[in-house]
Amino acid sequence: MTLPRLRQLVIAARSLSTADQLAELLGLGEPFIDTGVEEFGLVNRVFPIGDQFLEVVVPTSARAPAARFIERGGEGGYMAIFQTEDLAAARARVDKLGVRRVWNMDLEDIAASHLHPADVGGAIVSIDEARPAASWRWAGPGWQKRAKPGALRGAVLAGPDPEGMAAHWADILAVPKGRRYLRVADEAGIEFRQGPEERLIQFQIAVKEPRVALQRARGMNLCVVDRVVKIAGVGLELEAV
Repeated sequence: MTLPRLRQLVIAARSLSTADQLAELLGLGEPFIDTGVEEFGLVNRVFPIGDQFLEVVVPTSARAPAARFIERGGEGGYMAIFQTEDLAAARARVDKLGVRRVWNMDLEDIAASHLHPADVGGAIVSIDEARPAASWRWAGPGWQKRAKPGALRGAVLAGPDPEGMAAHWADILAVPKGRRYLRVADEAGIEFRQGPEERLIQFQIAVKEPRVALQRARGMNLCVVDRVVKIAGVGLELEAV
């Protein structure tokens, strides 16, 4: 079995100042501005970290799904994008599960499907197939030159039934089932914790100098507990590359 790869994580925020904070905190390079997200009533910033990506989206319309997400529960983890080698099989699988595909795109260099968060639990999930696999249209041209060392090691979701959520995500992603943890490619993983509501609550990120980043976070007056920095409703758990 070829495991899907966690390629991008997304924060929904009220202001692009969150993107500025994220860049300062992690020492990130120049972000890409994708005008294509205007379709969803958004503006964004996409930062390459290694060959993976952190994105901040900000709603520009009260009718945007991200605006409703923030209104319901505040800023926070909004979306997880997984890369697959076979999107056609993934689409057939989620259709069989009764998981609605709310957006589909088929381009020469990438194809993608967004899955309805109410059918997934905790976040919007996108399953994407990039061609070639090392490319990533959503980060814009020349992202490799703007990338800083690092990696996305995983994400944490919370909900009233973490075991049930984990089993459902395993079916959606076609990965081996675990009680509260799912392994994906590159030794990354998705963890599920007990919580009052289904939310994407934490990103696990490897950076070159986590101690420096944590010191920087304190200087920015961000909440820091052990190795976790809170920003726009998301905990960023930092570790060394």
